[in-house]
Amino acid sequence: MAVTISQVSFEHHRIALGIGETSPRISWRYEGNVPDWSQSGYSVEISRGDPLQVDLFHANSSSSVLMPWPTVSLTSAEAATVRVRAYGEGDLPDTPWSEPVSVETGLLTEDDWLGTKMIGADKETEQNLPHQPLLFRKEFSVADEIEKARLYITAYGLYQAFINSEVVGDAVLAPGWQSYNHRLVYDTYDVTDLLLAGENVFGIHVGEGWYSGRLGFGAGNRNLWGDTPGTMALLVITLTNGTQVVQTDSTWQASTGAIITSELYNGEVYDSSLEQTGWSSPGFQAPDSAEWIGVKELKSPYGQLAAPDGPPISRIEEVKLQEILTSPTGKTILDFGQNLVGWLRLHVAGPEGTNITLVHVEVLENGEVATRPLRNARQTDQFTLSGQGVQTWEPTFTYHGFRYVMVENWPTDDTPLDENAVTAVVVHSDMEETGSFECSDPLINKLHKNVQWSMKGNFMSVPTDCPQRDERLGWTGDSHAFSPTANFLYDTAGFWRGWLKDFQSEQVKGAAPLVIPSVPAAGPVSPTAIWGDAIVVNPWNTYRASGDLEALHDQYTGAKAWLDSGIPRSTTGLWNRSTFQLGDWLDPLAPPDDAGRATTSSSYVADAYLVYVTGMVAQMASELGLDEDQSRYEEWAADLKVAFRDAWMSSDGIVANETQTGLALPLYFDLFEDDDQASAAAERLQKIIVANDYLVGTGFAGTHLLGLALTKHNLTDTFYQMLLQTTVPSWLYQVKMGATTTWERWDSLLPDGSLNTGEMTSFNHYAVGSVANWIYQVVGGLAPADPGWKTVKVSVIPGGNLTWAKASYLSPHGKISTQWEVDEAGFHLHLEVPPNVYADVTLPGNGQTQRVGSGTHEFSDTEFRL
Repeated sequence: MAVTISQVSFEHHRIALGIGETSPRISWRYEGNVPDWSQSGYSVEISRGDPLQVDLFHANSSSSVLMPWPTVSLTSAEAATVRVRAYGEGDLPDTPWSEPVSVETGLLTEDDWLGTKMIGADKETEQNLPHQPLLFRKEFSVADEIEKARLYITAYGLYQAFINSEVVGDAVLAPGWQSYNHRLVYDTYDVTDLLLAGENVFGIHVGEGWYSGRLGFGAGNRNLWGDTPGTMALLVITLTNGTQVVQTDSTWQASTGAIITSELYNGEVYDSSLEQTGWSSPGFQAPDSAEWIGVKELKSPYGQLAAPDGPPISRIEEVKLQEILTSPTGKTILDFGQNLVGWLRLHVAGPEGTNITLVHVEVLENGEVATRPLRNARQTDQFTLSGQGVQTWEPTFTYHGFRYVMVENWPTDDTPLDENAVTAVVVHSDMEETGSFECSDPLINKLHKNVQWSMKGNFMSVPTDCPQRDERLGWTGDSHAFSPTANFLYDTAGFWRGWLKDFQSEQVKGAAPLVIPSVPAAGPVSPTAIWGDAIVVNPWNTYRASGDLEALHDQYTGAKAWLDSGIPRSTTGLWNRSTFQLGDWLDPLAPPDDAGRATTSSSYVADAYLVYVTGMVAQMASELGLDEDQSRYEEWAADLKVAFRDAWMSSDGIVANETQTGLALPLYFDLFEDDDQASAAAERLQKIIVANDYLVGTGFAGTHLLGLALTKHNLTDTFYQMLLQTTVPSWLYQVKMGATTTWERWDSLLPDGSLNTGEMTSFNHYAVGSVANWIYQVVGGLAPADPGWKTVKVSVIPGGNLTWAKASYLSPHGKISTQWEVDEAGFHLHLEVPPNVYADVTLPGNGQTQRVGSGTHEFSDTEFRL
């Protein structure tokens, strides 16, 4: 038996190149099956400098997550190599040294950019129109032997960089989307292998992206942060006898190429006849039809430049064509069998001037592509062929949400339309997958996959609501509901950290916008419960998953400001009831044309959440050691709880809205006066659910907490019954109707196969997928007992006629997994706990809890029967 260190990482970076932290905290995961292995201390070896200096540091600690950098801080663009070794407690074995892992900082000050300019093409920018993507190029010569080269780059818009016609890096839609008035991410690349001795060309392709493209509902809303796309880049080449830099400045040239327009909502128009072949290569000669012009300096982003916290958007996987359909009107439609986010890659030859049109949709209606749910987004790519043999093409500055693609003008005489000619490319933020789940019910397994696909499609630099229509905004309420599930499925710590920085920066006098980054289409900053409450809940959920107390400290200021000054209050301290609330949005009984008309009062919902998040801020203060704040918020939460009862409950605990949401919230938030009232309310909730044939009666406010509230009050079997329903509204109704992602409405597709007539009919919304949080905790039996998963709560509650299930979670310490089955002899659990982790295991029959250490464990509970 052995214990090894499987991964060493810095902060929350998957690849620690160009990071913004000068003293990056170090974490390591374990693998191994040594029983009850615990860490008594560790050593860190750090190699850095020229000449190379190797230093060794020791610490006596049982912790292995986000440990402090043990030596002098790194300077700008400084690299180090790190190895870690850990020591077993007592007679337990030590680990060997880990594999060496590199860490390198980016450019940390304005001076480090050496006066690099943000440049745009020296021409008038388009007015009230899409901005045509721009080409920028710079020729330069490298005379000496190259030791290494780093590229630091960002854009007002989206960029794709080239050196000598080779694409730089794997990121797409870079540098992603941020609140540009406060933060503009720059990326760092190792480009050593792309440079040549002698003549070189540095090229940058720039599209409008989120920065100056159309965002929000309707056809307007352009140029929200600026009206001129541009780029800023610094190439630093380390030579054997010095350093050479190439930077964006007035000496660059600009032009346009084959991309005529490339919009996030409408798609890309590409004309091969306008290609400038070799434009980013040495020896390029521009065609007579092309004009290269000078550049102009744009507003400097200094003060907003920031190294990334989370991973870039990347091509993650590919999906093959499943079927070619012919619609009733004779249209050719490609079915990829999966609602996904990304684009198509074409391999096609045909006559010059052939214009292939690709219309992307999520569903069919009456056998035709259903474009109505897209509202004012076209999701249409157009590719005009050169006639010069086989071309490989995919769009550059757009993305689509789709399962089906209608194809027009495909040159079938030259290229068969099949899986060799078209491939779906899936893109999303490149987070590490951490969660897995499977059980004896194939419909629940499919639901889990659908939830995962919806997360992938909507974690696109920011957590969007949907990936297809003219919206795709960072709605805070959706992320609030889904964040615990997201934290099971993927390592989201870096992703959330960047987005939550924007969230806090966008607050106005404590009030939080509905979408982050804030855009005018969502209206002015308007304090709203649940959506605004995400400034409290999301940091807390992230802390629970990651154990990152420093990030919680950074985000505490925003949470505190929300409570102290952001919420309009009545004299009781509860919400001012004249405040607009979204409430239990998309309650299943809300009419198609009024998604906010819920059966539960929006003011009631807002006040319940207010008590909840006030108590949560008290918990934050406790974790941060802020005793005065903790006492103040605890007292405030207690007072608000009394005010809530006075406003919304009778003396015997009857609530003003006896609905599924109206009862689930006070049950989960502990708002009843005593246990007897809570027990009586739980019984009433159960009766309401039974009377509703175990169908869902909750919207955004209640859905993500309903199962947790029922389990908290020993009604897990009731929620199992709900989870297994297959008629609308239910989770498995969507699965039975052929969904491959989770929907915005419970009935986005009606039982007869027609589309819901409302505007809110996305087929890729993750909010109702929040049920996977309950699935992992209750069916999989996994939850953090303390922040960061140093101790795991293992408590499987079988039910729903499931005979087996297995779940795993790749925690900051290592992989934790459960596998259980129920048979005539009872309940049997196989548990694997990584080194340096403890698990508190509760068996479902006898209810006894025992603590175990690392290793493989087998449990049987004969008191539990099918």
